[in-house]
Amino acid sequence: MKVWIDQDLCTGDGLCEEICPQVFVLLEDGLAYVKEGDHALSDPGGTAGVAAVPGGLEDAVCEAAEECPGECIFIET
Repeated sequence: MKVWIDQDLCTGDGLCEEICPQVFVLLEDGLAYVKEGDHALSDPGGTAGVAAVPGGLEDAVCEAAEECPGECIFIET
């Protein structure tokens, strides 16, 4: 499973980071990004910033996508 965020749709609520901080992070610009390990995929963001979801976190990533008010989290299987 892979995941990415469309920052143009992100509302910066931070629910994704609350639900799954291992995969999502809010940066200084107030927007959410995916990350792999400690590295945020913020350059350039969007579809170019696709992160592999670590095993065991699939349900949390799906929950984050469902709860996202901006509907900006996209999952690829």
